[in-house]
Amino acid sequence: MRYYIIAGEASGDLHGSNLIRAIRERDTEAEFRCWGGDLMLREGATLVRHIRDLAFMGFAEVVKHLPEILRNLRLCKADILNWKPHVVVLIDYPGFNFRLLEFLQRNNFKIVYYISPQLWAWKKGRVKKVKRFVNRMLVIFPFEKAFYEQNGVAAEYVGHPLLDVIHTADAMQAKDENLVALVPGSRRHEIAHLLPEYLRVVKHFPDKKFVVTGMSTIGEDFYHRIIRDYPVELVIDQTYPTLRRAAAALVTSGTATLEAALHNIPQVVCYKGSWISYFLAHLLIDKSIGHICIVNLICGKRIVTELIQHQVNETTLTNELRKLFDYEHRNSILNEYRSLRGLLGEGGASQRAAASVVELAGCSTPT
Repeated sequence: MRYYIIAGEASGDLHGSNLIRAIRERDTEAEFRCWGGDLMLREGATLVRHIRDLAFMGFAEVVKHLPEILRNLRLCKADILNWKPHVVVLIDYPGFNFRLLEFLQRNNFKIVYYISPQLWAWKKGRVKKVKRFVNRMLVIFPFEKAFYEQNGVAAEYVGHPLLDVIHTADAMQAKDENLVALVPGSRRHEIAHLLPEYLRVVKHFPDKKFVVTGMSTIGEDFYHRIIRDYPVELVIDQTYPTLRRAAAALVTSGTATLEAALHNIPQVVCYKGSWISYFLAHLLIDKSIGHICIVNLICGKRIVTELIQHQVNETTLTNELRKLFDYEHRNSILNEYRSLRGLLGEGGASQRAAASVVELAGCSTPT
């Protein structure tokens, strides 16, 4: 069978690579084309576009890159029509993937949406598109299944794929009490907005060692231009080894917050973007949600501190980071992390997702 997988970010590349491996266990003749990164490429997929060219987020950045985004959409549609996959797997990345849904259905392609966009937090109207176009919605949080069913969509809960990647033994490794991880995000605009703010706290902790987790898809030069003469270490593609050792972290909102929690690291979660992107997001987001951090969302309460936009500043970051080294505060967070693992369920998400994808592929006919 032929499987076409589309992911636009580093987390999607990770989950897509694990999905490919799990599909191959069920379909030894499987062929893959993808929009992804080095991890999916390593699993033997033919790479059409790399995630380094795709990770646009925020109103201002999307407008700036709109011609490129439209070219990519045209390329993607033409490539799918030419290759004729038995099933198309969309991984999160809603700004791009939702623009493909009607086209895919019109051309009789089977659609699996693996890892739901956060429609329960904003743009709830997109649920109608899921109901109309998607053959199978595979969700990774229990509350997402309830959300979709309330909106007439029969979603499958497969569990969170990070549980297959980050094991309890990794989280329980001894921490370096002097090591602080700075995790600035996976997109250039996130890093440009947040890493300079993170670096301003370094001088307030002369006894700590700060490590910036970078990504090869961004390029070392980009980080070095920001880091300049700050006394920090930059590591590339070493996020998990760094998180295994770190005692505390400043983390940009996104999948990395859950990765830090599963590595048992007390953290401060930050979000900062352009003012126009922040203003529009503030208008669109469901205020009843109450949190931006996925760790807090899963637990239904504030476990880790969230700093948004103007709150991300030297004074606040310094004060909040200092709290992470307070014994009682640390233990409170770590106790909640244990509950978090229980709420996420068991491992095996990639295997369950693969079983659903292969089953659907087997009953579809390429056009």
